[in-house]
Amino acid sequence: MSHESSPADIAKNMNILPEGVTRDTMDVDVLIVGGGSAGLSCAYKIASDIELHNAAVDAGTLQAEKIPEQMIVVLEKGSEIGAHSFSGAVLNPKALAELIPNFKELGCPLDSEVKKDAVYFLSQSSAFKLPIVPPPFHNEGNYIISLSKLNRWLASQCEAKGINIFPGFAAVEALYEGDKVVGVRTGDKGRDKSGLPKANFEPGLILKAKTTIFADGTRGSLFKQVSKKLNLRSGKNPEVFEEGVKEIIQMPAGTIEAGKVIHTMGFPLSKSIGGTFIYTIPGDKIILGIVAYLDSKDPLLDPHRELQRLKTHPFIADMIKGGKVVAYGGKTLPAGGWYSMPKLYGDGFMVCGDSASMVDVQKLKGIHLAMKSGMAAAEVAVEAIKAQNSSSEVLKKYEEKIHQSYVKNELYRVRNFHQTLSMGIFASLPLLAIQEITGGRGLFDNMKIDHIDAKTTQKVKDVWGTEGLQAPENQLPKPDGVLMFDKLSSVYLTGTSHDEDSPNHLKLQNGDICRTVCEPQFKSPCTIFCPASVYEMVPAKQHAGQYDLQINYTNCIHCQTCDIKCPFENIDWTAPEGGGGPKYIET
Repeated sequence: MSHESSPADIAKNMNILPEGVTRDTMDVDVLIVGGGSAGLSCAYKIASDIELHNAAVDAGTLQAEKIPEQMIVVLEKGSEIGAHSFSGAVLNPKALAELIPNFKELGCPLDSEVKKDAVYFLSQSSAFKLPIVPPPFHNEGNYIISLSKLNRWLASQCEAKGINIFPGFAAVEALYEGDKVVGVRTGDKGRDKSGLPKANFEPGLILKAKTTIFADGTRGSLFKQVSKKLNLRSGKNPEVFEEGVKEIIQMPAGTIEAGKVIHTMGFPLSKSIGGTFIYTIPGDKIILGIVAYLDSKDPLLDPHRELQRLKTHPFIADMIKGGKVVAYGGKTLPAGGWYSMPKLYGDGFMVCGDSASMVDVQKLKGIHLAMKSGMAAAEVAVEAIKAQNSSSEVLKKYEEKIHQSYVKNELYRVRNFHQTLSMGIFASLPLLAIQEITGGRGLFDNMKIDHIDAKTTQKVKDVWGTEGLQAPENQLPKPDGVLMFDKLSSVYLTGTSHDEDSPNHLKLQNGDICRTVCEPQFKSPCTIFCPASVYEMVPAKQHAGQYDLQINYTNCIHCQTCDIKCPFENIDWTAPEGGGGPKYIET
């Protein structure tokens, strides 16, 4: 079959199994979708609580039946645990200390305890240090970490407890009995571009689960389907997101003091809201990153470009002089907070972590909240095991636990933060000060989000006039392969790979929109905001003077910005063949 198969033909082919091949079915007690901090903490807590329960029964301090051995499975779409884990990251250790009190003795990979905090405002050419570090930016007692390293370590702790972790398995379909979630199907491996089975074809698995826990991260592709089918966001604020990119810069030996955390505002962002972070870690390395709100009106927003421009600022340039970029990555994070959280449970399932919008965007902290939510889900999963009942009546205790925990306390305190800051840094400062005084309320409570990020994008001429991409602010510093990088060179540093003869996981709904409306009026934002050069406009073969969208899906680093920010919601990010994507090591 031609590789020019239509989307309908590909979808049809994806249902074809070779003659005599069937899908294996596995029965699971608890199935966790996603091997990040939330999912791994959940798995570890389930196993630990079962151990404690059985030990108490053996000791005679608890009059109950012992819990028989449970089949606990964690599915991870990355080639290994940590391969897709990406964050700043500064860790508040309180959830980790609760989950594994002796985490230091067990060798938990903590790069550096935070020793110094600072906040700067950057103009075009100068840097002003705030005389007092605002409370949200205090990081005493926190640790600078690599999330990919932390999650690999958590996985090793889980495996020591007999938990089954399946890397390279992407959950692509939830299974239902009525409205009850009863498991998932994993994606097939070994299909060609047209969707037909190749010689190395492996069918996906059917995993039937008594309890399924969704922990598949920001804009989780599977939970997105479940949420839509079961209407879990009814009455909630829409989800909104931020896009972050970062680099790790290797500096000369003996030049860097580890443990510094610096945040900046101002340059390079001018038409979008966001900020930057600078962390120093052992081994003379600097982590440099930028985060931008995706409800920006700017159709030319490009966090990768802005990160390169940031390095031209005298304050930053002096700091990184003599260094070399050794790692790169990008990811979105949920920013809607408390009022954007979905219903957290239903018959047969719970959802935790970033999939449930559990990030404190004021502090840019979400790892400990993801871990705590996973632990709360674990406690309820154990109750369901004891009762042999995973109905919503039992699992609703999870939402109650979240409401009684610091997950609510921290998210509720910043419940109106994103909505306010979206007004602009200077316009929002008085309102944010009032929110600090009133515990997050501000002048009035429950500020609504009346948009989705895709629909805030304006036409190029309305934002940039006639200059557009030619404006000085939109020029990329000349790449040198040392400190300045174009996107393709940056993608190389992520270790990203996908099978080139596999179905495109980025589903374009209507290419005519890209050619006739999006490119002429918006200059194809996906070709700009994507941090990995996945999208490219090429001269149209059948329409002279126009351009068609070409999708270089093998570059995809799974940030999912395209699914969020396309002005026409014309791109659907779906899970690719398991094992594909970035291979983060240090990020």
